[in-house]
Amino acid sequence: MSQGPRYHLKPRRRREGKTDYRMRLALLKSGKPRIVVRRSLNNIRVQVINYSEQGDIVVASAMGSDLVKSYHWKHSMKTTSAAYLTGILAGKRAKDAGITEGVLDIGRQVPTKGSKVFAALQGVLDAGIDIPHSSEKLPSKERILGKHLDDSIEKDVTSMKEKIIGGK
Repeated sequence: MSQGPRYHLKPRRRREGKTDYRMRLALLKSGKPRIVVRRSLNNIRVQVINYSEQGDIVVASAMGSDLVKSYHWKHSMKTTSAAYLTGILAGKRAKDAGITEGVLDIGRQVPTKGSKVFAALQGVLDAGIDIPHSSEKLPSKERILGKHLDDSIEKDVTSMKEKIIGGK
């Protein structure tokens, strides 16, 4: 390991490639709650987080597995449709907690047009939360409804959306 008075060790999460501190500072300076979207291979998580000096406070949260537990989603959690419905669920919970606007935080994920991250963003937008975004990045309506996968998913997505927004 390098030593000396001019050597500076970067923070651990920066060295591991987990946190971009410049981007985080820019998001925190906005003063708005962050809509944090993180995805794994099998699931997606959407959280609404407020900054606090003692530590961030999670105001509302939703995971893709909540769709299975609470709403009996029977399709794969890896789809764009599941990411969209998770975004609606998180947006509804945030709306109930009094959040009306936010800023999207996708972390170190690559912002690819039409990706699951932006499907979750579309869900939060449809729930009524104002987030600055570019319409070019959002997935198409056919992709969100799952028409590229199966015809049965389309009606399941629309009925699930009504269940979530309706409050059942």
